[in-house]
Amino acid sequence: MGFIEDNEIGSISKNALRGLRSLTHLSLANNNLETLPRFLFRGLETLTHVDLRGNPFQCDCRVLWLLQWMPAVNASVGTGACAGPTALAHRQLRHLDPKTFKCRAIELSWFQMVGESALGVESFSYQGEPHVVLAQPFAGRCLILTWDYSLQRFRPEEELSAPSVVSCKPLVLGPRLFMLAARLWGGSQLWARPSPGLRLAPTQALAPRRLLRPNDAELLWLDGRPCFVVADASKAGSTTLLCQDGPGFYPRQSLHAWHRDTDAEALELDGRPHLLLASASQRPVLFHWLGGRFERRTDIPEAEDVYATRHFQAGGDVFLCLTRYIGDSMVMRWDGSMFRPLQQLPSRGAHVFQPLLIARDQLAILGSDFAFSQVFRLEPDKGLLEPLQELGPPALVAPRAFAPITLAGRRFLFAACFKGPTQIYQHHELDLSA
Repeated sequence: MGFIEDNEIGSISKNALRGLRSLTHLSLANNNLETLPRFLFRGLETLTHVDLRGNPFQCDCRVLWLLQWMPAVNASVGTGACAGPTALAHRQLRHLDPKTFKCRAIELSWFQMVGESALGVESFSYQGEPHVVLAQPFAGRCLILTWDYSLQRFRPEEELSAPSVVSCKPLVLGPRLFMLAARLWGGSQLWARPSPGLRLAPTQALAPRRLLRPNDAELLWLDGRPCFVVADASKAGSTTLLCQDGPGFYPRQSLHAWHRDTDAEALELDGRPHLLLASASQRPVLFHWLGGRFERRTDIPEAEDVYATRHFQAGGDVFLCLTRYIGDSMVMRWDGSMFRPLQQLPSRGAHVFQPLLIARDQLAILGSDFAFSQVFRLEPDKGLLEPLQELGPPALVAPRAFAPITLAGRRFLFAACFKGPTQIYQHHELDLSA
């Protein structure tokens, strides 16, 4: 037996009970203990009774391990009541639900910088190795980065000449790597690497009469075939669907002519491919794949002046993040027939509102040209995005795209900036109950 009671003890070492393997009764009652160190009772399999009553326990994340230990141990435990926080004062510890404790936190901390500005960033895996490609219009290239295991940093692997590039979209088909370089001026190109060990080389000019001023490019699969859709923002061009046919990609369908499209988003709804196009002239329009072509299905209500759209899935629902430069950016949810407004977030100066799944966390980052970019996390209980942190310092200068990448057990976030260098952040998980 062990009795350490009525002694006004304010703390106890995590090793205080080490070696007492035959201990059956333990009393720490009537002291000044606000918490107990994790694993205090490790190795004490013979315990039959523990008395913790009369201590001013602070029922925060530090007692979570105790709440999880009590139902798992073959001993009776007298716990007493909480002294704090105020919301839990006088509540019996044994009546607390461990599931209500939010004791896991995440943080994005700065890791590395890549010098030139960029409009787009994409992560992809090739030959089992993670890669990142940046669309760098002022440097006139698609820059491919890989992980340097010796230096523990990202380093350039290859660059493709692409003046005025706005999007570099990778496609991996077994040993083959394709890269679509959508260029604002001079025509869009397809680059290809037929097998590992070779360098990427330009192989095809893409729809030169239709793609006059590309603004975005997306990859999608239609009827088992890889396709690209390139949103065109010119008055004379048209957003174009290009699908693989033999060695190249050729126009399959022109979409949304004369609407100056700024963004394309491929998504699946009701088990079918859909395409969402945002433009400078009207509300976003939703198309569905029907009979071998995209047909207009509906538009997005209450969504004027939307610059870009991005979707994510959570809890069986499909959500949409709509970027607005002036006014509030929006979150919408699919109800089976259309997207309905769910949440509004102030977003003056935003060109990107991008959802990202990193580890177990559904995040969304709202970039800003005038303030810190804000990271939100989806709270499953509420079904809403809640503020998590601001990105910086260093501050992002006119962010335009974000991309996560996981390698060597570590998780990173790339932030492509139009008026400043690309910044790389590392994702950390923090256990507040430790």
